[in-house]
Amino acid sequence: MAIVEIDSLDFPGVELFSSLTEKQLRHSYEKGSGVFIVESPKVIDRALIEGYEPLALLCEQRHVVGDAAEIISRCGDIPVYTGSRELLASLTGYVLTRGVLCAMRRPAELSVEEVCRDARRVVVIDGVVDATNVGAMFRSAAALGIDAVLMTRTSCDPLNRRAVRVSMGAVFSIPWTWIDGPVSDLNRYGFRTAAMALTDNSVSIDDAALLAEPRLAIVMGNEGDGLPAATIAAADYVVRIPMARGCRSCCRGFLAVEMRLFNRKWLTLQQNKYVERL
Repeated sequence: MAIVEIDSLDFPGVELFSSLTEKQLRHSYEKGSGVFIVESPKVIDRALIEGYEPLALLCEQRHVVGDAAEIISRCGDIPVYTGSRELLASLTGYVLTRGVLCAMRRPAELSVEEVCRDARRVVVIDGVVDATNVGAMFRSAAALGIDAVLMTRTSCDPLNRRAVRVSMGAVFSIPWTWIDGPVSDLNRYGFRTAAMALTDNSVSIDDAALLAEPRLAIVMGNEGDGLPAATIAAADYVVRIPMARGCRSCCRGFLAVEMRLFNRKWLTLQQNKYVERL
């Protein structure tokens, strides 16, 4: 690798970390598949393990032989830009987490069919625009055994720097892609759809018919208005989580509860069926 000392915000090459917007990173780098930024050694480690290609590192001087040393050794022949903590903070606009950023090449976009081929439980994220929320949803999905995630184009990019950081690298370990058609298109892959919403005809999350579905897509709406009415109307199920004390909605922390209940109860049902056959 080449350790490159920088003393200016105009140093050639560091625009990857400073002046390019998220949109420019996605579309303009070398006319290829784009770039995204990964923050902190632990998250960069997850990306490398999953086979993502590093392009450049930005690292505080003191971390070159410290927290980032092992990451640098694994990244091969790429430039490692380094400078003082103050210079790098003025360059990026924020203090680096654990002193290191890595620019990585975006992977080729998968098709919905590829992502869903072997999946039994998927989550559809519809119109969630906050990067922190998207990162938290991916982390919950990966931890709780969800097989894949589908994103509507109105949602925040999961490879946004903040989303990647909050997910702690879960975006690298769980298959995901964008979905362009209506959620009902998932029926062609054998999925029944379950819209999370409060309606007069919604069923409880522990509904027996729901849990018995062999392939289920759980559709989550955005932070404010939830799911569009058309999405709710087209879903095979509309699902609610019973709540106490008159609460009608829940924060994103309950997302993990939703996923966990769906996945654990479905797995338990399958295990019970297996035992009955013995």
